[in-house]
Amino acid sequence: MADSYVIEGEAPISVTLRRSKQARRLSLRVSRLDGRVTLTMPRSVREGEAIAFLREKEAWLRGHLGRTVVAQRPEIGGTIPFLGRDTEIVSGTGRAARLEEDRLVVPGDGEMIPARILAFLKLQARTRLQVASDHYAEALGVSFGKITLRDTRSRWGSCTSEGNLMYSWRLVMAPQEVLDYVAAHEVAHLLEMNHSAAYWANVAKVCPDYRRHRDWLRTDGHSLHSWDFSR
Repeated sequence: MADSYVIEGEAPISVTLRRSKQARRLSLRVSRLDGRVTLTMPRSVREGEAIAFLREKEAWLRGHLGRTVVAQRPEIGGTIPFLGRDTEIVSGTGRAARLEEDRLVVPGDGEMIPARILAFLKLQARTRLQVASDHYAEALGVSFGKITLRDTRSRWGSCTSEGNLMYSWRLVMAPQEVLDYVAAHEVAHLLEMNHSAAYWANVAKVCPDYRRHRDWLRTDGHSLHSWDFSR
């Protein structure tokens, strides 16, 4: 079977076709970040059936692709989300970016701006996620190992069986309460390595409004991945 299929038209749509042993039905996914379209299929589905499914979904696909997030780069005079607020980026002196009176002061020329803002965000993320993890670990009577920051797209955090925690540093661009929720979510896994009723009861114990924060990530979390800090 072909690895991809193109829906012809004024704006052709390239679709990646993927077979899966676990899939029980045809599943179409559109990345809200880069517009990549993937059709996942059970092994028993024939190619013709999959293509017919795609053609039926063409209008739906084009509607979603029209809402794809455009990549953004931070620059002097612009803004960057920090703890859920659009923070103005201004030029300044020194060696590192810093927050002053709700503005992000960044030294250096244009080429160094993204890297220095990235360093600021990662440092803030580590500090705030450490504090939040410590807080929820104490509240739930557990302890954890090390904290690792990564730039993951498939998950905002994880907890290993060894008790180590991983978080996406991009959480520092979300509202503080959303960052706190993810910390509570992962720390609660130290008690229950699943998503059972008992697990969610532990999350609710320390983060009563977790559903609202979880919904924010589902509806707005993709926007955090639109920021490009590469040189």
